[in-house]
Amino acid sequence: MMFKLQGLVAFAITLFVSASFTHGGHPSGEDEKIGSPLLTQELHTNNTILVDINGGGQFKSIQAAIDSVPAGNNKWVIIHVRRGVYREKVHVPQDKPHIFLRGNGRGKTHIVWSQSSHDNIESATFKVESPYFIAFGISFKNEAPTGVAYTSQNQSVAAFVGADMVAFYHCAFYSTHNTLFDYKGRHYYDNCYIQGSIDFIFGRARSTFHSCEIFVISDKRVSIKGSVTANHRENANECSGFVFIKGKVYGVGDHVYLGRAKGPFSRVVFAETYLSKTIVPQGWTNWSYAGGTENLFHAEYNCKGPGADFAERAPWAKQLTEKEAAPFLSIDFIDGREWLPVWI
Repeated sequence: MMFKLQGLVAFAITLFVSASFTHGGHPSGEDEKIGSPLLTQELHTNNTILVDINGGGQFKSIQAAIDSVPAGNNKWVIIHVRRGVYREKVHVPQDKPHIFLRGNGRGKTHIVWSQSSHDNIESATFKVESPYFIAFGISFKNEAPTGVAYTSQNQSVAAFVGADMVAFYHCAFYSTHNTLFDYKGRHYYDNCYIQGSIDFIFGRARSTFHSCEIFVISDKRVSIKGSVTANHRENANECSGFVFIKGKVYGVGDHVYLGRAKGPFSRVVFAETYLSKTIVPQGWTNWSYAGGTENLFHAEYNCKGPGADFAERAPWAKQLTEKEAAPFLSIDFIDGREWLPVWI
């Protein structure tokens, strides 16, 4: 099922979204109502499953609510998760499309687990492998303690996103290392908060991060500096990459790189983003990639702040012109007009 909002409806929902949640992972001052009337209307459903950890809904467990959705589901189902800390691993399998997982705000509704593993996917607190999935107002956290670098205790993923046409609005992702495994598919992150140290947004998806806050935690275990992204694009024909539009990158401790090369055609763009002094002057690194740098696409456009100084950038880093940046700034980079409920 394809869905599309444009014009006044999209604008109205955007205003509703912006007014309903606060930035930076903190709770808002008031309770939000269950669901968005406008969004619900456009999804053509009143089918809502209520999850309440205190027993006030049909289920106390988020996973139990997801399990209740029929396999092959082709109509939107709203799973509203009331405030609380839900300590469980949550998986949206391939055969459960059209799920709208709605929380009461990322400072109020939390999905939390604690696991490290040599297998990133196995460690993930939250996994989505079905297309047509929306999450709104939820925090995803892997609270496993920082392990020993280069060992099986190193990976602790908060969310694994392994499906096409997935959107997160006003969500938060917390871990130390490998926070967000943005594995594959077309994804949209709007007004999200993402926290980590090394490679904490990684994978080979085609994703737009709009007005997101990226918070860096210094990793004291190793001599290398941390990195916000590790994009794994293998060839020129692979239509993937991470694009960050507006938002900001800031943090504490040692400086970090905007990204490192994970594949020979690694592609990451930061546009119109505030970069604090957390960003190392070189900006980008290929420390773990043995190949040449001629095909790397590590680029910036119209960024601001002390970390945006381009004077000492890596030699392959690109400073884009307005014309060069335009394809990445458009929602068409992820074909969003075809499947997103709302975008800015």
